Amino acid sequence: MRLLVLYGSQTGTAQDVAEQIWRESHQLGFQGPVLPFDEYDMTKLIEERLVVFVVATTGDGVEPDNMKLAWRFLLKRSLPAQSLQGMQFACLGLGDSSYPKFNYAAKKLSKRLQNLGANSVCPVGLCDDQHDYGHLGVSLSWTKDLWTALKGISGLDESKLSNSHQTTVKWSVKELPKDSQIAPMDNLLWSQKQTAHSFKILDNQRTTAVDHFQDVRFLRLQCQTEDLSWEPGDVLDVQPQNSDEAVQTFFDLIREHSLNFDESTIVEVSSAHQDMPLPIAYSNPLSLLQAAKFVWDLSAKPRQRFLEVLAQNCCDEMEKEKLLEFSSAEGIDDLVAYVNRPRRNLLEVLEDFRHATSSLTLQQLFEMMPLIQPRSFSIASDVSALSLDLLVAVVEYKTIMHTPRLGLCSNWLKTLKSGTELSGVVKRGTMVWPKDLSIPLIMVGPGTGIAPFRSIIQNRLYAQSKGATIGPLVVFFGCRNKAADFHFGNDFSTWTDAKQVEAHTAFSRDQDQKVYVQHLIAKNGAHLARLIKDLNAYIYVAGNSNNMPKSVKEAFIEILDGDADYVELMIKQRRYQEETWA
Repeated sequence: MRLLVLYGSQTGTAQDVAEQIWRESHQLGFQGPVLPFDEYDMTKLIEERLVVFVVATTGDGVEPDNMKLAWRFLLKRSLPAQSLQGMQFACLGLGDSSYPKFNYAAKKLSKRLQNLGANSVCPVGLCDDQHDYGHLGVSLSWTKDLWTALKGISGLDESKLSNSHQTTVKWSVKELPKDSQIAPMDNLLWSQKQTAHSFKILDNQRTTAVDHFQDVRFLRLQCQTEDLSWEPGDVLDVQPQNSDEAVQTFFDLIREHSLNFDESTIVEVSSAHQDMPLPIAYSNPLSLLQAAKFVWDLSAKPRQRFLEVLAQNCCDEMEKEKLLEFSSAEGIDDLVAYVNRPRRNLLEVLEDFRHATSSLTLQQLFEMMPLIQPRSFSIASDVSALSLDLLVAVVEYKTIMHTPRLGLCSNWLKTLKSGTELSGVVKRGTMVWPKDLSIPLIMVGPGTGIAPFRSIIQNRLYAQSKGATIGPLVVFFGCRNKAADFHFGNDFSTWTDAKQVEAHTAFSRDQDQKVYVQHLIAKNGAHLARLIKDLNAYIYVAGNSNNMPKSVKEAFIEILDGDADYVELMIKQRRYQEETWA
């Protein structure tokens, strides 16, 4: 029986879960592919009898990029009401309950499919990143329930799952002669269908004080082609690379265990299934050095599939047993304690499981290694400014591991010198601005959340310089200290001196009593309420998704005389928009 698995994934987690469901379905005797939405012809959905959807929700309740066109197709009014009545489906959502629109993409997909006549075989699974076990807290039990539900439909035998460690592989890997031709890899963005532009770095400066706990980078990029344009709120996707130290550590491990491959080994990867699309990264023959530098995410936390594949050829019983336990539902507590809490990376796991590492094959490596995913950054300048600017917080923190944990992309960007070239793809952001330039904008952007607002302020002031009438620009910025992490301080001075922008700054640690942006909103309540009620102001909130968005929203409700319904109406009308990140 055919079972199709479709996924919408932004960071690779939903893809990972979808592929695990696909492997299990094949062990149970189903046939059929696992595909991202954008690799599947949605007009064929009417012919499918059984489909599993795995869907991540990004940002403020938005579907992932590779699902956008499919979702637009499903929303067409011309689709007949019962067009999917022959289809049974199950939908698993991956989300984060710290966002108000938790698992919104999965919920709305399930509802729409049922509107079109499809029949849901089990309730929507709602995975939560905030769960102690991450998405596994729900996905493992949900998948088990799915097979139970399908037992009645197809008579499948679930015992095949527990008896089988022979899993379905995705790729065939063939070693080529060492002198084979390979293409350079510097300028590819693996998961992008759009055209990448080439940029030259004009400037890469630390904007925070040297003794401040966090390094934040201000990068100015110059596009090498003429045809690039962007709107305020748009983002730049970049494809990071592993550090030379991580690549060195990886090949030191390979040499230490005398494995029969090295940096110069060249391979050709093909799909082991006719319906499994090959990643762009594997579309040409590549060397292991290229894979380790540009393709595999060596800083990633290993997922269960990594540990399961690592166990395959292991001759040491204790190591094999432990790895298989980590990759089972029963071993999840141990997995969380070993990998998730300390944020152990996959190189550290290879160092710990020495017997398993000493028997690794090329096939296993390509099967288990996660691919580097692009990272998105809000563009912090208007197209009129003639440079594309980014504000990047460098991720570095301590756990119980002896070395600090480093964010792959931010630490890579930090090392790039002026004059270096890099590739990037400009993508539409989620923020929508009023067409009428006279409508006031109230912007709340603490920390690096200020980035998209610098872009819209530059945009509006440029329009004003060309004769347009613009409405009030009110911005709330917050950080710890004026002297340590006041991003774009010079811009703020210029704007306020020229009376172009009404700026409110909260430096939380510069006085005994902590002051945050929500306190300044409350302090200016009467003025803001007038802008909102009388002049139809739009409100934008950007920054960390912890407590800030909730506190800011409560402050706006408070200044509007506790009228929470009015704020909800503003959200519906897109007059109150949030772009936050964890």
